[in-house]
Amino acid sequence: MILIATIAFIPGISFAVDKDAHEDQTELRIKELHGKLKITSEQEGKWSKVAETMLSDAKTMDALTQVRIDHDKDMTAVDDLKSYSAIAEAHANGIKTLIPVFEDLYVSLSDAQKKAADSLFHDPQYKKGHKKAVGK
Repeated sequence: MILIATIAFIPGISFAVDKDAHEDQTELRIKELHGKLKITSEQEGKWSKVAETMLSDAKTMDALTQVRIDHDKDMTAVDDLKSYSAIAEAHANGIKTLIPVFEDLYVSLSDAQKKAADSLFHDPQYKKGHKKAVGK
């Protein structure tokens, strides 16, 4: 859905991410969606809840990813799995939190805006991750 790209966790792969990468990408995505959906002044209140939810999720993902990066060299296999689990769970919780606020916005959209949203969410470029794995 919206947000944040899923990072693939594969043994032996490290991730080139800066500390605020999710948040930075999310801010860009929020601006892009706002423009492409042509959010009206009447929809701004609902839009701001969507944006706040997206940014909150991005901050959580940045924090969890940073912990993973900080402990990359000393993580056991079990630690690695637990870290991945925490990130996957946070991603799922972020989507669950986003659905009702986005749905509230979506029902207020015009037919043209809904069509634009539907198209954006089906676009493979939209779903593509923004993190690149770099071999160790």
